[in-house]
Amino acid sequence: MPWPLPHGWLVTGFSGAGDERTGVRGTAVALSGPNPIGGPADLIVIAEEPGVGLGAGLAGLSGPDPGAEFASGPSHASVRVSGHDAPLWLVKDGSAPADSCAVFAGEVAGGWVWLVLWPDSAGLMLVESLALLDLRDTAGPLGLPFGAQTTRLPAA
Repeated sequence: MPWPLPHGWLVTGFSGAGDERTGVRGTAVALSGPNPIGGPADLIVIAEEPGVGLGAGLAGLSGPDPGAEFASGPSHASVRVSGHDAPLWLVKDGSAPADSCAVFAGEVAGGWVWLVLWPDSAGLMLVESLALLDLRDTAGPLGLPFGAQTTRLPAA
């Protein structure tokens, strides 16, 4: 999850993908806050093993991974993970007029990291590198600010 949270942002949900045999293979955290150009925005950060499809599904893509054209040019943004920059590529920009989103994906430690932002203009948040924290690496409570549950994650 982004940490520290951008100013005015709240955690609005968590989700995961996996089964009883393999365990959790993908996680998602949803956040809501101000869009850099005005109005509200939503962000879902997904970390998953390749082939799981949680990020692609939340992004509205048909396959489980970013696709064949992924990372064919220079990266469009980056996030900081464990003190290292991780490049992200734009996978999908607002092609659906009713509910357009911007989708970025990259590889970190052999897994996919996805950022799905609504509206697509909220992608401007990535002009500055966002720092991501693996919540498994925290020693104690972070004091996360929570908001109303998002409707962007599937119901449990």
